Amino acid sequence: MTVARSLLLFLVAALAEIGGTWLVWQGVREHRGLLWVGAGIVALGAYGFVATFQPDPNFGRILAAYGGVFIAGSLAWGMAVDKFHPDRWDITGAAICLIGVLIIMYAPRG
Repeated sequence: MTVARSLLLFLVAALAEIGGTWLVWQGVREHRGLLWVGAGIVALGAYGFVATFQPDPNFGRILAAYGGVFIAGSLAWGMAVDKFHPDRWDITGAAICLIGVLIIMYAPRG
């Protein structure tokens, strides 16, 4: 159950950070206004809180592993929201990152 909870927290964190960044991008680059920017800032703050609920006590490990989730999640967000079409190298790189997440977070430690 701990691994499932941890993976769910990574997904929620990815939604908050990627969604928050996207909202700021929309507010500034697409000229949608300060309300979008403010919503993005709130979502980015939520990301910071979600990360603290990971069961592993090591900040560096959590953030390093989250980097891989962020990479794969960003490509998925781009596909779903911005109709981005990743090429085979994008997909290969994201898969390598996700393997890294699994090793960093869930490899047996003695």
